[in-house]
Amino acid sequence: MAHTFLKPSVIAKTALGLLQREIVLPALVWRDAAPDFTGAFNDTVSLRVPARAKARRLALRDRTNPIVTDDLTETKVDVSLDTHVYHAASVTDEELSLDISSFGEQILAPQVRAIAEDIEDQVAAEMTGATYATSLVLDANKPENTLVDARAALNKQNVPMSERFVVVGTDMESLFLKADALKRVNESGSDSVLTEAKLGRLRGFDIYVSNALPAGVGFAFHRSAYVLSMRAPAVPDGATFGQSESYASMAMRWLRDYDAAYLRDRSVVSVFTGTNVVADGPDGPDAGTAPDFVRAVKLTLV
Repeated sequence: MAHTFLKPSVIAKTALGLLQREIVLPALVWRDAAPDFTGAFNDTVSLRVPARAKARRLALRDRTNPIVTDDLTETKVDVSLDTHVYHAASVTDEELSLDISSFGEQILAPQVRAIAEDIEDQVAAEMTGATYATSLVLDANKPENTLVDARAALNKQNVPMSERFVVVGTDMESLFLKADALKRVNESGSDSVLTEAKLGRLRGFDIYVSNALPAGVGFAFHRSAYVLSMRAPAVPDGATFGQSESYASMAMRWLRDYDAAYLRDRSVVSVFTGTNVVADGPDGPDAGTAPDFVRAVKLTLV
């Protein structure tokens, strides 16, 4: 199927902004936590989740009873590179010679963008498909109150205070933007509020909107709640040209060669990907039970 390119003689040499979403989610999750998949069985590596323990007390100088030893139980999270995301395009001699003024802008840039959006879609699918220990209905009148409850749920599980985020769909975004508390953040002089995808900071969370999520869904989470692993495939020896490209801090492989049988160039961009959530067992008297996904809280609208 032939491409459709607008020739410079037909259009003014100005670039209209492409209607495309901001790539948000991959920057908010745990990236490449296990760097070496080489030789891994079934292309899977296990991430170690440290054991959670409670200390005991002994009266000073008390030697009447022996000390009590406790078992430490670590859990693991498996991450598999199970998806090869790619985009391939063929460009004929005529298109390359007569129609295309910039191969990078007209061919490579849309290809790389398509890969980035697919990676974000995978993260969004992991988020929406997970089973959460805590789910909350967003207070439409005072969404900041729901964030207080989400913060409490994370605090009870000793989730680190730093690198906590809230990411929401577009319907939830509207409610947060109308919230008095968020307006006060905006009026405080912060230079990061309402710029690009970041709405501001509220109740200890940096708040973002993502068009990759359903409009009425959101998540309050720590960066380590979700894992995204990516590997740019190796450049094969038989490739005429190959190198690594990067878009939104995501590495990809670009191959380009010539198909003499059909007199056309071929451009292929690809990356290996895998996602998962990080589940923990609770501490205290419930320690050792089946892991629960406690590093994130799901937010929904009625």
